[in-house]
Formats: sequence, structure tokens, C-alpha cells
Amino acid sequence: MIKYDGLFDSFLLGGFECSTHYLPSGKRLDEIAATRHDELAKPDYLRLHELGIRTAREGIRWHLIERQPGNLDFSSALGMIRAARETGTQVIWDLCHYGWPDWLDIFSPEFVTAFERLARAFAKLLREEGDETPFICPINEISFFAWGGGDSLWLNPYARNRGDELKDQLVRSTIAATEAVWDVNPRTRIAQIDPIINVLPEDPKNPKHCRDAENYRLSQYDALDMLSGRLKPHLGGKPEYLDLIGVNYYVHNQWILGGSFIPPTHPRYRPFGDLLKENYARYERPLFVAETGIEDEARPSWFRYVCKQVRLALRAGTQIEGVCLYPIVNHPGWVDDRHCHNGLWDYADEHGNREAYEPLKREIERQQVYFKTLLDPAKEEVGPRYAEELMQT
Repeated sequence: MIKYDGLFDSFLLGGFECSTHYLPSGKRLDEIAATRHDELAKPDYLRLHELGIRTAREGIRWHLIERQPGNLDFSSALGMIRAARETGTQVIWDLCHYGWPDWLDIFSPEFVTAFERLARAFAKLLREEGDETPFICPINEISFFAWGGGDSLWLNPYARNRGDELKDQLVRSTIAATEAVWDVNPRTRIAQIDPIINVLPEDPKNPKHCRDAENYRLSQYDALDMLSGRLKPHLGGKPEYLDLIGVNYYVHNQWILGGSFIPPTHPRYRPFGDLLKENYARYERPLFVAETGIEDEARPSWFRYVCKQVRLALRAGTQIEGVCLYPIVNHPGWVDDRHCHNGLWDYADEHGNREAYEPLKREIERQQVYFKTLLDPAKEEVGPRYAEELMQT
């Protein structure tokens, strides 16, 4: 029996890259501005609607909102909020996508207080703007954030040997923000979003290799376990904080510990659908694929693979509420500003038009039919164009 509640306005979602962190060079990213999505939010949402996509992932830019402590100015987000309302687009809002104001130390107690203040103010704004049941992700990818910013020098704050400390801090902040938005609007849905991974031992016959790889693999659940109170209960976690779980999955999310990434064609690769089933069995909370995508010509085939695995997991009883193509618009590379061809639509021209990558567009149209047929067969008939393919997926 398929478990599906229809939490989102469409099963397929589009995500707009919204990272705002600092690079080692000192440059702060602003991918929303770089893609002109802030000025083109309304036509971007209408482009989604043309493909039957009515739900988007977005992020607000805290560093623009609170340039000075306590002075919150949401003008940088208001255009997107109103464009969503005017077009009838449902949005999942990230409050912190790797970036925070310059004046704030992420390891300080003040960070938790400031983040709670941001969350409360944003929840009030959404209520005032007519969003009766908002979807909010407090902090994107706590586990990856803690690894990248606290241990590996890959993300700000570029610390070493502070990954556990940063993870604890991000969990505290998420809990404070969640309570704040629920205090403003108890109907708010909270999405906890983290990567889903698989880590394999270099030598499957070596007990130490197997133990180390398994411990690393299981660490993907630390943040969710902390939020739910299973791990480090002194942080204040409770089961209800796992309202909705988003999993981010890319081609590099499976690797050999101490070795290289492994592709889906590798004999030891674990099907993505199995990873989804494991997550659901562990928490029994609604899932959605919050990010997935790849660059260049592989875009259609990768999206096809992910969607097929999602259908297999759905048929096996895993509750999955959607799949988000992320990003939906090409963007400049974080480090080198290269033109990343990883979305459906390209950079906008001088008139605000975006050219679509047709092979991916056709694949999205195909997957729309497949999911509508699976989830609501009474409302969708599969024509001969797709019938044979659907039997294989």
C-alpha cells in the first residue's frame, strides 16, 4: 500500500540555489542575486507552473536581513514572498543556508538567540503576508554544515576539530527556531533536511575497515537523532521536531571510506531506494527528496534514476511526499564562478527569459505522468507514449 498524504501542491518541486556563505578568499556568495532570481521570482514561478510544478525550495538571506544586531529588514525576501502568493506557489523556506551576518559568531550563545529572533520575525511576516501553513527548514544540512564548517575547512567558519561542537550549536539553534515559529503559527510545517549517504569499507573482509565505514555511515543520523532526543537529550530534542524529513542526494553521496566516490554502475553501489527505505524505517516520518541533480548531459538520466528509485520505495511502503530538482536554474560555481549547467533553465537574458534544457524538460514531463499515474490513477491516464515505459519503472 502506498503511503502518501499530498503535503505539497505538486509531487515534483523546483529548488533555487540560495547559498550565502563566505569563501576562503573572503568573498560572500549570494546565489539568489547571481541568478537574478530575486528580481525574476514571479516569472520563475510561472515557468515552474508551466511544467506542473507548484512547490519550490527557497532561502532567505540572513546577512542582508540583519546587517546590525536586532534590526531586521525583510525587503530582500518580500518580493519572493509576494511573487509566491500572487502565483499560488507553495514555498519551503530555508532560514539559514550556510550564511549568517558578519557581526555574529556562530559558536556563541548569541547565535542561538539571534537565530530564534530571525525565525520568529519571519514567521510573523509570512502570517501577515497570508501564508497560513508555511513550510520552513530552519538550517539546511546540519550534518554536512558541521563537517564542512567544523572539521574539513570546506565551509565557513573554516574550523578544525570543532565539528561536534558546531553540530550541537546548529541543533540548539534549530530547536529554538522551531519553537519560535510554532509559537507564532502552530500550523507551520518543519522540514529537517540533511544528506542521505552510504559509506563502504575499502576491504569488506577487514573487520576494522567494516566497523569504521559503518560508524561513518551511521553518523548521517546524528543530527536527526539529536533533534528527536535520541542522542544528547540535554540539548532539548523531542520527537515532534522531526515533522518532515528532507534528504539530499547526489551522485557523490556514496563512497569508499578513504577512497573514491562510487557511481551507480559500481557493483557495491546501494540503490537509492534502499537508502530511502532505511531512513523511513528508522524514523517513520514523511520523507521528500529535498535536493537532487547533476551537471551537463547526465541531467535527464540522473533524474530518471532518482525518480524510478522513489517509485520503488513508494511501492515498498515508504512515505515519500515529493522530489525536488535542485537547482532548477543554472548558477555560478561556488569557488570559480564557472557556469554550472545543472538546472532546467539557464541564466536569464536581458528580457528576463531563461532557455530550457529540452532533454531534461522532456524527462520532467515524463516523470510527472508517471507519478500522477502512481499516486492518483483516477485523475491521470497513461497514453501509449508512456505506457510501455511505465511498466518498466
